[in-house]
Amino acid sequence: MEKYELLVQQLLHEGTITDDQIFSPSRIIESEVLRVHDQTYFHSLKNLQIAPRAQRVSGFVHSERLIEREQMIMGGTLECAQRVYKGGAAMNIAGGTHHAFTNKGEGFCLLNDQAIAASWLLEETPIESVLIIDLDVHQGNGTAEIFKDESRVFTFSMHGEGNYPLKKEQSDLDVALPDGCDDKTYLYQLEKSLESILHKFKPQFIFYQCGVDVVQTDKLGRLNLTKDGCKRRDEIVFEFTRELNLPLVATMGGGYSPQIKDIIEAHANTYRVAQHILF
Repeated sequence: MEKYELLVQQLLHEGTITDDQIFSPSRIIESEVLRVHDQTYFHSLKNLQIAPRAQRVSGFVHSERLIEREQMIMGGTLECAQRVYKGGAAMNIAGGTHHAFTNKGEGFCLLNDQAIAASWLLEETPIESVLIIDLDVHQGNGTAEIFKDESRVFTFSMHGEGNYPLKKEQSDLDVALPDGCDDKTYLYQLEKSLESILHKFKPQFIFYQCGVDVVQTDKLGRLNLTKDGCKRRDEIVFEFTRELNLPLVATMGGGYSPQIKDIIEAHANTYRVAQHILF
């Protein structure tokens, strides 16, 4: 997508990031994908054998280039986690593919990057508890399904009540917001939710899905957050992470404003805030 290239250019141009902070990931290997995804599904995906109807549900016409791109995104989020699990923060310029289930894709998500990386952490490192904070405007239904029986992962999704997907899954904590929700209501609900999570779950690692489709200019979002409200959202999450002194991986998620400049500015704010608070 155009926004990814433009976002990197903007962040470099303004000095928010430098060239030496950027890494290009490798394509993820099959064994890492199979920590989360059904083997039959992944082999069908990789061999371009997904049925046409299922391809339509996923949002894509499948091709070798598309599947390779998806595996690169998975590799990016996994490498972020591998780089910072002992401390620090890393951000994938793409990722946040939270609509991918164990055995199917939906909503422009074919594989679930945060789920794969979280599973690697739990199996290969001393990390024993992972919090996934999903603030994309759409519920993280695939992530909720994948971890529904995994007590070591707490899934928190704050999303538009009437927005996609029509059928929601059950996260450990779901906060459904009405159409037109403004900054004040949104930020209050976020702070209240993060505080309540700590009463029942003690995370050792945080994933943050920070889609900017919550802003009022977004053509799919249906919420009414200003860009400053969205920026404050990111500040709350990063301040929460810093206060707990936890490692974090952020993935960019959605953004569908008609004007590309609005998308880039909202995503860039996330990086600016992270640079100020976490780096």
